[in-house]
Amino acid sequence: MDENQKLIDINHELEEKGINLRIEKRGKVLNIRGSLPDKKFHNLSKIQRISLKLPFNIKGLEEAKKAIELVDFQLKKNQFSWSHWIKEKSISSIKTNNSVVSNEIEGFKKHFFADTSRSKSQAGMLSTWQSAYKPYLNRLIGVSNKSTHKLNEELLVKILLSYKENSRSRQQCGIVLSALAKHLKVELPENWKQLQSGYGIHESNFRALPSDEEIINSFQLIPNPKWRFVFGLMATYGLRNHEVFFSDLSCLKKGGDKILRVFPNTKTGEHQVWPFHPEWVGFFQLDNKTDTFDLLPDIKTDLKQTTLQHIGRRVSEQFKRYKISFTPYDLRHAWAVRTILIGLPNTVAAKMMGHSVSIHTKTYHHWITRRDQQLAVDSALSRGKY
Repeated sequence: MDENQKLIDINHELEEKGINLRIEKRGKVLNIRGSLPDKKFHNLSKIQRISLKLPFNIKGLEEAKKAIELVDFQLKKNQFSWSHWIKEKSISSIKTNNSVVSNEIEGFKKHFFADTSRSKSQAGMLSTWQSAYKPYLNRLIGVSNKSTHKLNEELLVKILLSYKENSRSRQQCGIVLSALAKHLKVELPENWKQLQSGYGIHESNFRALPSDEEIINSFQLIPNPKWRFVFGLMATYGLRNHEVFFSDLSCLKKGGDKILRVFPNTKTGEHQVWPFHPEWVGFFQLDNKTDTFDLLPDIKTDLKQTTLQHIGRRVSEQFKRYKISFTPYDLRHAWAVRTILIGLPNTVAAKMMGHSVSIHTKTYHHWITRRDQQLAVDSALSRGKY
């Protein structure tokens, strides 16, 4: 099938789904065209375009289709914001005496947002940039203003070592600066990973993971039924804090398949999750719902007015309020370990958690190693080789 026919077919499919937006070819790139909120007067709509900067080819058309479906979802949920589709204020606008460093970082930022493989969600990319990249790059600019350093190995090491050893911040800073160095072709020292420190969840946090019994007992501490529902979802499906509020809960209705779908406007895009333990769906009273509209706490989820991080913080604050002895993310890690111990393949578990296999293997290395070694031992014993 050629590109022109593919374009016609996709637009026809969108029309059949009741989506009033269309893919438009302008020159050699693709746009979204249709009725969208006015940039100044949000209560008004008019025919406008969203520039996707996707190439006019089969792959580009498939990506444009996904983008339209996301825009349509945001419009229907009253979550559409032009800030998700028009790049934010340039980082180079930060007052700086070192324009070379600032310009190089601005180029890196453009490269980040142009990499569509990084995230399936525009909101997720924006969230990742704001929370996981921008703070460290702002520090880099700040330090470069007070020195004569060029953006080289010396400056990157200086920034990395400005964060506390064995801290999550230093580890994340190392990841960001590594990506920046790769983009700029700056060579890092051979001991860079050691400088990032040995922070790792298998070395510290996993020793404090709650047992199934502790999770069940903590559920009983929550008096508010809506927050009990949030807790039950996170424990049973291993969701990130904010994902609870961006999931299709219709699967929990009577007769539903209980396979949860996380929406594409989350940090890592759309993915499906199975319950582990399956019996917790009933135990935490998540199932047989006649209506899923009013099950969650009434907190602001309009991404024009809030962020995924803020929504996540609201969940963490409630855990503290109810004096739960572990964090919301511990429920996610406990879910992951549960899938490892029952033998779920790493590729499947990683997809359900919405992250890469490499991240999954690195994060849960200790438990995966133990599982694989136990399988090997069991296999050897079954053959009588001991």
